[in-house]
Amino acid sequence: MYRSLIFILTLVLTSVSAFARESDWTEGGCIPVRSVAEEDLAYQAGEHLKFTMHYEWGVIDSDVGWATVDLDSLRFNGEDAFLCSVYGQTTRLFDLFFKVREDFRSWFTRDGLRPLKFTRDTREGHYIARNTYAYMWNGADGNSILADVYTSSSGQRHVELPLNECTYDLPALFFLARNMDFDKVEADVRYPMTFAIDDDVYNVYFILRGREKKKVKGLGTVNTIRFSAKLLAGNVFTGDEDLTVWISDDENRIPVLFEAPILVGTASGRLKEWSGLKHPFSSLVKRR
Repeated sequence: MYRSLIFILTLVLTSVSAFARESDWTEGGCIPVRSVAEEDLAYQAGEHLKFTMHYEWGVIDSDVGWATVDLDSLRFNGEDAFLCSVYGQTTRLFDLFFKVREDFRSWFTRDGLRPLKFTRDTREGHYIARNTYAYMWNGADGNSILADVYTSSSGQRHVELPLNECTYDLPALFFLARNMDFDKVEADVRYPMTFAIDDDVYNVYFILRGREKKKVKGLGTVNTIRFSAKLLAGNVFTGDEDLTVWISDDENRIPVLFEAPILVGTASGRLKEWSGLKHPFSSLVKRR
């Protein structure tokens, strides 16, 4: 149960992708986005989001952790870039049962959102995973991701992963998806996306379900756009139900709530704090 809960902390990053795929879904692809020129993006440097992670099963109904997403600007190898820092951890009480710390960082260009570097430092109980990606954009000579990957179960590995214009790490994919072009997305149709983590590249999909007015605990009533994805059955998810994500129906397009069934109970996350938004949080129609 504890490992399942910790895995949910990363869902804030992946939003509608959420490590979701079906065994017969093999096509990767690009998310249909509007302009990704810096002046047209849904966000800006200085944005800060904080999410509360929650778990329910029988009589258990408790917050078990939190995660933050921060966006900064900097120069990276001579290019104007964003640095996205994502940090998640269990609460002090839950640390007594299963201590977790998640640290994801992603560097990508401010204009065009082209990924440049990615790091991951994960500690879940006795399990450790570290990633360092260098994106090699070599044009006609071929592109690739040079990845140094370590896990406490498999040791240190150096691998080369395939890379094209549709491949992102998880934080970069999160920010790309927020610029989705809804004029090109139809309800109840599967749309592909591609991301890399550890020593593999995953082809996943998302489904637009429509607009919904949603009450979010501790936040209020929000006009949202709802997405879902079929979860991969395994040691975390049942594979029978969808992950559901509600994002703000305004120009910010920030996730305000997500829910996912796991093998034992239901895990969820909800927006708790925000600052530095580029646009007014106009979808929050009634503050609690």
